[in-house]
Amino acid sequence: MAILEVKDLEVFYGVIQALKGISFEVNPGEIIALIGANGAGKTTTLQTVTGLIPSKAGKIVYDGKDITRLPGHKLVSMGVAHVPEGRRVFAQLTVLQNLKLGAYTRKDKKETEDTLKVIYQRFPRLEERKNQMAGTLSGGEQQMLAMGRALMSHPKLIVMDEPSMGLSPIYVNEIFDIIQKINEDGTTVLLVEQNAKKALSIANRAYVLETGSIVLSGDAAELMNDDSVKKAYLSE
Repeated sequence: MAILEVKDLEVFYGVIQALKGISFEVNPGEIIALIGANGAGKTTTLQTVTGLIPSKAGKIVYDGKDITRLPGHKLVSMGVAHVPEGRRVFAQLTVLQNLKLGAYTRKDKKETEDTLKVIYQRFPRLEERKNQMAGTLSGGEQQMLAMGRALMSHPKLIVMDEPSMGLSPIYVNEIFDIIQKINEDGTTVLLVEQNAKKALSIANRAYVLETGSIVLSGDAAELMNDDSVKKAYLSE
């Protein structure tokens, strides 16, 4: 059974229809990539799935439960975490304070401390800078912090929006390596990414969005070799 099923999802911004009845699914243990040009509806899809904006029609089912009308904060305790576009760390708080905010739905302090140790193992730089203000970190370090903060809630499904945006090539490679490791450790990943080549290189399957509609889907490796995908999204 799919961990996430999106059926006939429609979203409007005023009179503008941003999503035109899209349907897709994410199976447990997969990395699924959503690719497409700016304005295709990728971020809108993630924000609707995670309860940040309402849908006009359609259904979202997570782990067998209808979550279509649930607000975002309810989903965190159900095992859904969102790493937003632009990182959105709390600049005036320390790295450690940001991480602890990620665990606000968890009541067991020992579990939280154990998770923090795991996060520090995965992101050694965050431990080195744990008392530093988040706003003083580099872009790549802030992205690691946003991912670490999301992982503090111990999610089954992590949704990531443009994790490589604005990063240097070295950090881009590092972030994608981390996404793969997160997935190997058992977390399902739904990934929106402008860098289609990198996204397809780590994804199991992918969906191509154009102006609010899914126009192509399939095995990520096959899409990487699809002429229309190459021409639109993979040309240098």
